[in-house]
Amino acid sequence: MKKLIVTSLGCLFALTTLTPSLAGSKAEARERAQKAASAFQEIMSAPDQTIPQELLDRAHCVAVFPSVIKGGFVFGGQYGKGLIACRRQQGTWGAPAYFTIGGGSFGLQIGGQAVDLVLLIMNQSGVEGLLQDKFEIGAGAAASAGPIGRNTHASTDLLLKSQILSYSRSKGLFAGLELKGAVIQQDKKANQDIYGQEISAREIIIDGKARTPSSIIVFPQTLRKFSSKIIRK
Repeated sequence: MKKLIVTSLGCLFALTTLTPSLAGSKAEARERAQKAASAFQEIMSAPDQTIPQELLDRAHCVAVFPSVIKGGFVFGGQYGKGLIACRRQQGTWGAPAYFTIGGGSFGLQIGGQAVDLVLLIMNQSGVEGLLQDKFEIGAGAAASAGPIGRNTHASTDLLLKSQILSYSRSKGLFAGLELKGAVIQQDKKANQDIYGQEISAREIIIDGKARTPSSIIVFPQTLRKFSSKIIRK
């Protein structure tokens, strides 16, 4: 009987110590989705300094990394966490997958400030690149600083050559961003925390094997608010 009581107490202790950690991880993932949605909402709601509608409507996927910090440049750690969602044929946006970004150069405009980073993935080749174990921008994909202005007309050359268009916002300043050498990786732990199972980014954003949890649906809903176009092959 004594042994049974000790065992039971041990199980109870394990549950009480592990559960808060799991809850904390899920809460962090939910907060990340909310911050990404808020950042994108604010960027697209600007009167004129924003992502051109033409480009957004052509994008296959959109990545948002809110509050990227420069500290990672010095220490080589992962310094940005965000989400990526891809457009479905029906004009909706699918379940988002969690990613991290680190390394590389964000240009002089970042300085020591935290920035919101937005990437438009413009074609299927760029999407496939994201699904590699470690995807380096500039090495594995042609990346360009995106033009700004709601009614800006994007050149055919830009659309043909760029797999990824990048933007940053810091202290209200929004601009296209030269992004080279940054490495994007799947955040497998965050994906498992929010979807409740081991699942790859490909299964989430390409294969459609996961439904968007209500706790993070704000992100794809925000993307649809600003672009609900159907991709035509």
